[in-house]
Amino acid sequence: MKQLLAGIFAALMISYLAQAQQPAAGSDQSPAHKYFTDVVLLNQNGEKMRLYSDLLQGRVVIINCFFATCQGSCLPMTRNLEKLQQALGDRVGKDVRIISITVDPALDTPASLKEYAKKFHAGPGWYFLTGDKQNVDLAHNKLGQFVSDKADHSNIFIIGNERTGLWKKALGLAQTDELVKVVESVLNDQAKP
Repeated sequence: MKQLLAGIFAALMISYLAQAQQPAAGSDQSPAHKYFTDVVLLNQNGEKMRLYSDLLQGRVVIINCFFATCQGSCLPMTRNLEKLQQALGDRVGKDVRIISITVDPALDTPASLKEYAKKFHAGPGWYFLTGDKQNVDLAHNKLGQFVSDKADHSNIFIIGNERTGLWKKALGLAQTDELVKVVESVLNDQAKP
């Protein structure tokens, strides 16, 4: 119930942010920037990346939660992301980013995530993220995906267009062609006047 309420809150917050993309008078940060924050995570190459400024700002993103030692839903979900990457071709890294955030930062180091990324042929524009537990937990909280037990992670992909404020959720275990349709609908969303 607590996870459901957190997810509902996150969905409401994302909806609010979709309506308030411009910085308030006297402020140089948009409401989305203030909400998501620039919590620092590490990618599979050990590079620091800020959640909002480096990963989300002005971009279309596909976000999932996983852990590299998972023997359950993480494998087919990551395979679906691999298939999405293939279907989207050179638009990954240019028009869309794939963001996979671990729920097990203690074991999922940048080096182990780099090996995991290789298994799924992750190309430019697909980031596997880890970091200090408190930073990873904050990122998951902001996305409405925090869990106290890694085995309870969500099987949902969050697909969003930060620029236009359109955010959707899709079952990460869905058929790839259905996921492509959702991503395309978010990619094709035009900025509000």
